[in-house]
Amino acid sequence: MSTTSTSAEAQPATGGPAARHAQAPAPPGPRSPGPATDDGRIGLRANLRHIGALVRRNALQIRQDPESMFDVLLMPIVFTVLFVYVFGGSVGASLGGDRHDYLNYVVPGLMAMMGMNIAMAVGTGMNDDFRKGVMDRFRTMPIARSSVLIAKIVVEIGRMLVATAILLGMGFALGMTVQTSVLGLLAAVGLSLLFGAALMWIFILLGLTMKTAQAVQGVAMLVLMPLQFGSSIFAPTKTMPGWLQGFTDYNPLSNLADAARGLVDGGPVTHSALMTLAWSAGITLVMAPLAVRKFRDKT
Repeated sequence: MSTTSTSAEAQPATGGPAARHAQAPAPPGPRSPGPATDDGRIGLRANLRHIGALVRRNALQIRQDPESMFDVLLMPIVFTVLFVYVFGGSVGASLGGDRHDYLNYVVPGLMAMMGMNIAMAVGTGMNDDFRKGVMDRFRTMPIARSSVLIAKIVVEIGRMLVATAILLGMGFALGMTVQTSVLGLLAAVGLSLLFGAALMWIFILLGLTMKTAQAVQGVAMLVLMPLQFGSSIFAPTKTMPGWLQGFTDYNPLSNLADAARGLVDGGPVTHSALMTLAWSAGITLVMAPLAVRKFRDKT
């Protein structure tokens, strides 16, 4: 009896539920992760999604700060009334007409001026965002660095479009007429938006380089004043000195103003439009990579 009991106790129990559970094969565990294949690049779809989210963020920021739209809403009205009623009589007479003729002359030129002034605001806004630490937070996120800058430009193009619409509305209210067609007017607006977007890359780079927003604005004004008044925006260049006429011939604002004027009022367009497109492409190709690199390296 004792031998039998000892043998029974020495044999493992194979019939009980606990024993069956112990002998069952273990379920397969989670697979070990394979080697990482992500090289840090962000795809086009993700990049567009990031740009859309940042555009919405910038638009909401404008909604929370409506005073930031005062320049867009008031500047076209002030400039149109100021130049038409201060210079319209004398310059209109030099054009062989009157104030109405000057209105048709200056409004297409002012579209170029709107783009440059709004582009300057991009640089000061970028500098202010860095000072507040907003851009430092963006740079810690897994998003393309260019998406932050592109979203900024998209919103500013929207602001530029609003300013251009108000400018044209004010011009039509004062008696401006389109001598060509609606398509010509839309082409002039599109050309102005394209050139304004190219200029924004310059001022973004300037905003990333200068230490304060006041410095950005000061340097920008030193650039804006000669380009604006040394152009055909406000008056014909035929009465200017020879050396200044040479400058206006290569001034991109003169090319844009002449192209917009030809598209709206009629006249030669091809040379001025091609020069404006060449300036826009050249500025973007040179300044956009520099701005993105500066944004990435800025501390």
